[in-house]
Amino acid sequence: MNDTLGEVGEAATLARIFPRLPAASAALVGPGDDAAVLAAPDGRFVVTTDMMVHGPDFRLAWSSPHDLGWKAAASNLADVAAMGAVPTGLVVALAAPADTSVTFLEQFADGLRDGCAAMAPGCGVVGGDLSVSPTLTIAVTAFGDLEGRAPVLRSGATVGDVVAVSGPIGAAGAGIRLLFSEAMVDGAPDASLATALRSTHPDIAFQLAPTPPIAVGRIAALAGATAMIDLSDGLALDARRVAVASGVALDLSLAAVGTIEALVGGEDHSLLATFPATALLPWGFRAVGTVVNGVGLLVDGEPFEARGGWDPYEGWDGEDG
Repeated sequence: MNDTLGEVGEAATLARIFPRLPAASAALVGPGDDAAVLAAPDGRFVVTTDMMVHGPDFRLAWSSPHDLGWKAAASNLADVAAMGAVPTGLVVALAAPADTSVTFLEQFADGLRDGCAAMAPGCGVVGGDLSVSPTLTIAVTAFGDLEGRAPVLRSGATVGDVVAVSGPIGAAGAGIRLLFSEAMVDGAPDASLATALRSTHPDIAFQLAPTPPIAVGRIAALAGATAMIDLSDGLALDARRVAVASGVALDLSLAAVGTIEALVGGEDHSLLATFPATALLPWGFRAVGTVVNGVGLLVDGEPFEARGGWDPYEGWDGEDG
């Protein structure tokens, strides 16, 4: 069926979308009412939100609707995990052009469902909104359960801690560089070139449909992580945020990180955490540096000032693509 949103309307579209969305085990009231109701076992919940806009955040020529649903889930689940919490529910708001097909939204919903199932079983979509806009815009709010633990903040790193990472570093950045260098025709994104690249370059999938290690956020909290952050904007930029928030310096080892490009590439959505020097690093984490005196970011003992990382305002020419 090639019905568009403008032809079908909101109510009929939602009737086709709701059955495809993942259910949330913590939902006492799910989609269909004025608001959802989620259980908060210890009286608190983690909440975060993230927006994806066609143009600066993704290109429809490169991303399938399933990719977009998966990535929308991943980017929000990672923020919940970075607090040491377990994701429990998502609220998804989407504004799309009237000529968008309902099938597109069904495949987007499938991406949300499959992403939650793969990365955070039990987390589901508990509500949202659908509207019209000339620019496809996706906004997701995610909730998480701390299970009685204190949240792991960016501000808890102390001198002597080990800096560790779980998940890839720089792969998503390498993927977007490949797309912009090899999947463009006459200055515009090209779908067929992107598809061909994806079959031979795994970094493309890390960019378009990342699979961050959501479960290790809880594991890190239980192992005594002193600080943690989602590497959404690049290792250097996000490590510097932890350093500034904690009033310390993070000294990263380039040999452990791999390359300078890995330091400045964004959108991996891996987790960076700091642990006491005496702690055994939990499953999934590898050491990449240490916390030292000072404030800011060092690489092999030298100040690292390169900006890099993900910035939606940087390098965007205003075109959709």
